[in-house]
Amino acid sequence: MRVLIVGCGYVGLPLGAELVRQGHEVWGLRRTLAAQEELESAGIVPAAADITKPETLEVLPAGFDWVVHCVSSSHGGAEAYRQVYLDGTRNLLNWLGSSPPKKLVYTSSTSVYGQGDGSLVHETSPAEPVTETARVLVETERMLLDDVDQCPAVILRVAGIYGPARGYWFQQYVKGEAKMDGRGERILNMLHRDDVVGAILAALEHGRPGEVYNAVDDEPVSQLVLFQWLADKLGRDLPPPAPAGVVASRKRGLTSKRVSNRKLKQQLGYHFKYPTFREGFAAC
Repeated sequence: MRVLIVGCGYVGLPLGAELVRQGHEVWGLRRTLAAQEELESAGIVPAAADITKPETLEVLPAGFDWVVHCVSSSHGGAEAYRQVYLDGTRNLLNWLGSSPPKKLVYTSSTSVYGQGDGSLVHETSPAEPVTETARVLVETERMLLDDVDQCPAVILRVAGIYGPARGYWFQQYVKGEAKMDGRGERILNMLHRDDVVGAILAALEHGRPGEVYNAVDDEPVSQLVLFQWLADKLGRDLPPPAPAGVVASRKRGLTSKRVSNRKLKQQLGYHFKYPTFREGFAAC
């Protein structure tokens, strides 16, 4: 297969390296060629273009069998999200229109679920997010699903990604900056980067166009349980509670839900390398 990875960074680069290992021809798209040597060393053909600037896409060849859309907003706000995800995806679809791929996999986020009562959510649960950035992701999903006859898209709603040198809660705890919301009852959903890569591969191979799959590990975990585990392993104290009335400015907002991965495992046959945060954090 000829594969284009749009946003060949923290997730896209190891994904590309694995696709190359499997014998595919892989192109890695980034805004600049700053990581050209890193991509080339992985066997990936580097390409520079910005999906927010549709004219730059014309430098790319046509005729990709698979496209993986896993760009990052670089931690911007709602306007940055709109430019990168909604407008950028529209530009990408327009560019692909003359030569659509056999499959496009788009990495959305479990932040589209706004539930705050600790309930179990599935792909059919209401996607009514609490943040403006997540609302942009819902709009982007709808656009892709509306266009599925022209471009066969599969949507992965990915939980909080952690892994080598990455992971919000782990990094906050190690730096001594973590705070617990209330008594630590808030439920968190996470996924190791290697399993994000694995889930994308499973979606490319087995995902059905027009379908949505949650990409999250086997154990949604409370803040308290997570921090107790870290405290035990690192010999540190539990983090203090956040000051009353302070609203955290995290992208995912103050949701609390248990995201189900049943569909990913049953329909795509995916087996996790790191089934819970315990195995994943230990590897980090």
